[in-house]
This record gives sequence, C-alpha cells and structure tokens, in this order.
Amino acid sequence: MAAYLTLGLALVILLGAPRVPAQGLSDPTRPPREIVGRSADAYEPAGSLSPAQVVIISKDRHQVTINGRTVNLGERYGNATVVRISDEEIVLQRPEATETIKLYSSVQRKKHWRAARTDAGGKQEEENREAN
Repeated sequence: MAAYLTLGLALVILLGAPRVPAQGLSDPTRPPREIVGRSADAYEPAGSLSPAQVVIISKDRHQVTINGRTVNLGERYGNATVVRISDEEIVLQRPEATETIKLYSSVQRKKHWRAARTDAGGKQEEENREAN
C-alpha cells in the first residue's frame, strides 16, 4: 500500500510541476549569419556583451573576429575601418563617429608576481618583479 502511495505522490509531483523552457541558449549547430542571411525572426541573445569574439595580437599581425568575421588592422568592417586592436578594446572609425568595442575577460591578469630567492644564510626572501 505504501508503494502505491509513493508512486501516486511521485506522479502528482512530476505531472503537476510546471515545465520550464530553455532560456535563451544559442544553438552551436546553427550556421553563421553570412551563410543563412539575416531574417526577421533571427534570434539575438539579449545578454551579448561584446560582438568581438577573438583577438589575435602578435608581432606579425593584429586580427579580430567580430560577429564571426575576421578583420585585420586597417581593413574595413562594414562602413567602418579597424584603426586599433588591443587586448582591452577595438576601435572602429566610421564616417560619422568613432566606435569603441570594449573586451571583457573572465581571467584577471596580475601585473606583478613574487619570486622567492635564497640569501647567503639560506633564508628565503620574497621579491616583487614586474611581469612582462
């Protein structure tokens, strides 16, 4: 009898619980906008922080991927020219104004690190050095 009551209670809880739809998840299998085109019912995530997805800064190149399109420093993106790429922001020069896209990182970089060294007496001393 207790088993029937437990089963009945479980069914009431499962069937009576409200269904929660998926909340604004982007579909990783969806093709890029350049291929599909932009439609009126296209889904845009409301919480998108930055259109810049990847920044590559090296001796040879400065590149940024904005909304899925890779652009080099000095190249055009729409009606704008990419005039600056740094690890903190991207600057686009449009005919009417300058637009700055701030980059957000979940990784906090430290400017200093501690190095331990041993003095002549065998004691360790900590020394602050500036990281490159």
